[in-house]
Amino acid sequence: MDWVRGEAVGHGSFGKVNLALPRKQSAQFFPSMVVKSCGVYHSASLVNEKKILEELNGCPEIICCFGDSYSYENGKNLYNVFLEYASGGSLSEKVRKSESNKLSEFEVSGYTMGILKGLQYIHERGYAHCDIKLENILLGEDGKVKIADFGLANRIGTKKDDDSRCELRGTPLYMSPEVVNGGDQGTPADIWALGCVVAEMVAGVPAWEFSGVTELLMAIGVENQLPEIPGELSEEGKDFVGKCFVKDPSKRWTAEMLLKHPFVADHDHDTVTFNEEIENGIPSISPRCPFDFPDWVSDGYDQTSVTCSITFLPSPENQEKLNLSSGSWFTSPAERLRALVSEFGPESDWYSADDWITVR
Repeated sequence: MDWVRGEAVGHGSFGKVNLALPRKQSAQFFPSMVVKSCGVYHSASLVNEKKILEELNGCPEIICCFGDSYSYENGKNLYNVFLEYASGGSLSEKVRKSESNKLSEFEVSGYTMGILKGLQYIHERGYAHCDIKLENILLGEDGKVKIADFGLANRIGTKKDDDSRCELRGTPLYMSPEVVNGGDQGTPADIWALGCVVAEMVAGVPAWEFSGVTELLMAIGVENQLPEIPGELSEEGKDFVGKCFVKDPSKRWTAEMLLKHPFVADHDHDTVTFNEEIENGIPSISPRCPFDFPDWVSDGYDQTSVTCSITFLPSPENQEKLNLSSGSWFTSPAERLRALVSEFGPESDWYSADDWITVR
């Protein structure tokens, strides 16, 4: 493909994103593709993302991958992955630009159904996304959701080595208790993050109130606190988010189960746009607990991750305390969390994406 790099449209966990334009453009040309690029010597994660996206191609709720290439630009060797262009921007931008800085429950229900369809597809094919958040949910030209940025995605069941046990994988505001506590990170972690996404779309602010990194991690991993469920949600909406915020990952609802929840199942978003009212809609009787699904079999919680992205890594002194070489742990989760966050002050601004430090 003969292409040139266009204007920047964003960045992902592992590279910058630009429009990818054909070298010869017609008068009727509209951008339909972007290119995500990084240096060749730092491209392992982007190569892995491209491989995963190729396996997931075919789902309308997941950003499509068109292939890859290498280029030499401005004295640098670059690895490039070509992706579908989501012209509607991200859900984060949608919420921020809305009149009240929040979305109506009808809109939230529609977007949630799309995210769940994408997650079900991802999970059925043996992957966990590991970084579900508003910034990684894009909107196509038709306004439907497209899950993007698979830089942290991992194969379910990947064995975790001793070193990786001290790494946090994902964005802390959306992390589940088992992730913060160094446990397995599989499909249930994506569902917890989905609950945070729904709460944030409705309230216009993150599901967690926090004053710093230590307080946030302690609240999630040690103090048995749960994110706040917005009071403006309907009872069905509150019940839906509550099914996501179950601390025990083995009891947390799956994407397949949540797709049958009345919060999303009572609305046919395939035929009704987000700005239309439902007419002649009679709510179906939908199951409200796991026992209403006799054919459901848990996909288990023996699922792990290997690498980290937006992370909190212990200092050399704390690494020695953790005794990584033998794989031993602090007996207290609270002590482990203090070690993880000792490098960061309690006044860190966790809501600004520009402040994150990516560790490779």
